[in-house]
Amino acid sequence: MTETKTKGPIRRFFSAIWRGINCARRVVVNLIFLFIVVVIIAAISQRQSDVLPQQFALEVTPYGALVDERQAVDALAALGGENSLHSETLVRDLVRSINLARDDERVNHLVLNLNHLSGGGISKLYEVAQAIQGFKESGKPVTALADHYTQDRYYLASHADTVYLHDMGFVLLTGYGSYRLYYKDALDKLGLNMHIFRAGKFKDAVEPYLRDDMSEASREHNSQWIGQLWSEYTRRVETMRNLKPGALEQLLDNSDQALAAADSDTSQLAREQGLVDKVTSRQTMRAELAQTLGYDRKHDTYKAVDWYRYLDHNRQMPLPGKNYVALINAVGTILDGEQPPGTVGSDSMTQLLRDVRNDRDVKALVIRVDSPGGSAFASEIIRAEIAATRDAGIPVYISMGSVAASGGYWIATAGEQIWALPTTITGSIGAYSLVPTLEDSLAKLGVSTDGVGTTPLADALNPTRAMSEESARLMQMSVDSIYQRFISTVADARELSTSRVNDIGQGRVWSGQTAQELGLVDKLGTLNDTINAAASDAGLEHWEVKTISAPLTPMEEFLQQLGQIALPLPREISAQLQHWRTLGSALPALPFSQTPGDVMTYCLKCSAP
Repeated sequence: MTETKTKGPIRRFFSAIWRGINCARRVVVNLIFLFIVVVIIAAISQRQSDVLPQQFALEVTPYGALVDERQAVDALAALGGENSLHSETLVRDLVRSINLARDDERVNHLVLNLNHLSGGGISKLYEVAQAIQGFKESGKPVTALADHYTQDRYYLASHADTVYLHDMGFVLLTGYGSYRLYYKDALDKLGLNMHIFRAGKFKDAVEPYLRDDMSEASREHNSQWIGQLWSEYTRRVETMRNLKPGALEQLLDNSDQALAAADSDTSQLAREQGLVDKVTSRQTMRAELAQTLGYDRKHDTYKAVDWYRYLDHNRQMPLPGKNYVALINAVGTILDGEQPPGTVGSDSMTQLLRDVRNDRDVKALVIRVDSPGGSAFASEIIRAEIAATRDAGIPVYISMGSVAASGGYWIATAGEQIWALPTTITGSIGAYSLVPTLEDSLAKLGVSTDGVGTTPLADALNPTRAMSEESARLMQMSVDSIYQRFISTVADARELSTSRVNDIGQGRVWSGQTAQELGLVDKLGTLNDTINAAASDAGLEHWEVKTISAPLTPMEEFLQQLGQIALPLPREISAQLQHWRTLGSALPALPFSQTPGDVMTYCLKCSAP
């Protein structure tokens, strides 16, 4: 009895402490929630009361990478402060804001602040550059500024009337390249056996596991499309900057001598070579623009309206009873089942296509494909669903972004018309399967496997067992069958012979320009060009674009709202979050399928410069 009485008060004491802690936790969480709600309401109220000036310059400041579709909402990113929140910029939003400003009498100038652009590839830059060029043709000036210009930044800057560069800055042009890691020697040392099955002479996604260097076939066709993209870059920049043809190649071939002649001053070199117009400090940049655009006393800079704010004023919610051209983004690796934004799931895409068919206001559909491919089965599921949408009477046009290769081209074949950019990477009509086995690795550790099975195939996909010759033959026949189906699908869709498709297939990659010449693409043009063509062919005079995407979960909506108003975390915490994300992204991405033995139509090298 004495022991029980002793435990009673102790238990009650610690229980009281726990209840206090639990109560404090609930209070803190509720206070944080209320704070977020208040900030959201305040932000909405501020937006509703926001009024744009009668005359202003539009400042376009793209953050992070240019993308066709944002990745799934990341909780770490939502908590990581402003830098993590602006990691991606939608190309369509950027283009739309510039096009709206072109026809807006209130907008008298376009300022390209490129300090925060990390890249995006020439195809996405091409679409933004087309919008900038259209703005210039309206008679309004364009100014570009940055502390320094990377290759991607400079492509956009070259379209400006005036290009500013910091006096300690530089213009970094390097050309394009395609380099990969090769693992054969390392795999041999580890005793890891990679069983490769492929169809297509140029289907070199699996080469890193077979060789220690690039094959001549891979070197041949990679050199071709990379050369075409670089030629497009140099031609466009030289035209915009009134440079002699070949000026950039000459500069890069003699860059060390040119820099030495400029007393090793990179900003002076850029000015002497005609790459920029003015070299000065940030303060002088702001002062000169303030003299032209007006002075913003509150922020001690030139007067301008940020393009995010401008676009918010011009957003329109879809309304029933109107005619719409639907837009679906097929961005990322193609996988089976439901997948988050930034990847293309067969079930996810199927549902979006069914939503289009069930929407009576949709009169045409444009699918933006920016994908290096993935699962052959998932690609066929999506292709068949696109065909069903066309059979339902809805015209379907395909707009190719930076990459529409392998499975990306497979799903594109279902379109009524295929549009690409001159710099799109497409083709790669081929297939492969990759099955790793660990029997030699385990043997080095003194581990072996043995057992019994009812058939010779019982251990066919057991990674601890050597692959039998029968299993290997079956795998190769499966890959060959998928390749033949791919060829037949393309031949039927493009009205080509199967022998012709086989000739231009073989896993070979083509630029959009060459793909049109080969008959794989119908027309060259931007996403807006494709949308306009779809609307015109559907007989629409008055219409709007409706983006069809998967609805956000309540948690994703919360994180998205949180992301728009997030307060920067302490530098140490924010840096640690960024370190975790960087560590994850730095790990090598191997092209293994979700299930060993799956046949993939994937282009490993199709990461557009």
